[in-house]
Amino acid sequence: MNIIEFKDKEQLGKEAAAFIARSIESKPDAVLGLATGGTPTETYKELIHLYQMKQLSFKQTRTVNLDEYAGLDSHHENSYMTYMKQHLFDHVDLPEDQYFLPNGHASNLEEECLRYEKLIQDLGGIDLQLLGIGQNGHIGFNEPGTPFDSKTHVIQLDENTRQANARYFSSIDEVPKYAITMGIASILSSKKILLIATGKSKAEVIKQLEQSEIHPDFPASALKLHPDVTIFIDSEAGSLR
Repeated sequence: MNIIEFKDKEQLGKEAAAFIARSIESKPDAVLGLATGGTPTETYKELIHLYQMKQLSFKQTRTVNLDEYAGLDSHHENSYMTYMKQHLFDHVDLPEDQYFLPNGHASNLEEECLRYEKLIQDLGGIDLQLLGIGQNGHIGFNEPGTPFDSKTHVIQLDENTRQANARYFSSIDEVPKYAITMGIASILSSKKILLIATGKSKAEVIKQLEQSEIHPDFPASALKLHPDVTIFIDSEAGSLR
């Protein structure tokens, strides 16, 4: 793992966007794995800026998202489809039929997991996967204890994960208890991985990621098994290193 520290989240966002842009420039039809949450917003803002400056095009790019809440329609204000449209898709030239998220509102979630895993394979696999990291070490929604050989699956969200996401909902009671997520094996099958982490709240988990043994109790430790992982952190996230 190659860990690079930047002074603040704004600089990190610019560098992460440039990292992603280089992947698209070298392979215009690249398959990007995308993430949601608070951390990637600066990165997406910078990608939009690069597009607006005519320095980047998404016309041939395909994207697959890590996860989606179970039980939420794609049009729900807190669905990850809505998040992606607000923060990236609606602002660049990525065709609507070239971005994909799990269908959290599918009538059969197990079948949806199989469909989504096959979709990733049919696209040729993920060229670059963007990741955040949860305070308990989750990547995607793979909570502690998730087997490293897991593919796309339904996961019950830990209470601390639901608490962390409650700020996006009216109350904790509205936060879904389940999600569809790419599995750890799905993530590790990506050719390159870029993990980004910002803020003091991520300092402890970044320290743990550097120092931990490889074990399912700390899902992000699986990244140590991958040959091409880059980690961008800001000075606050790196404050306990």
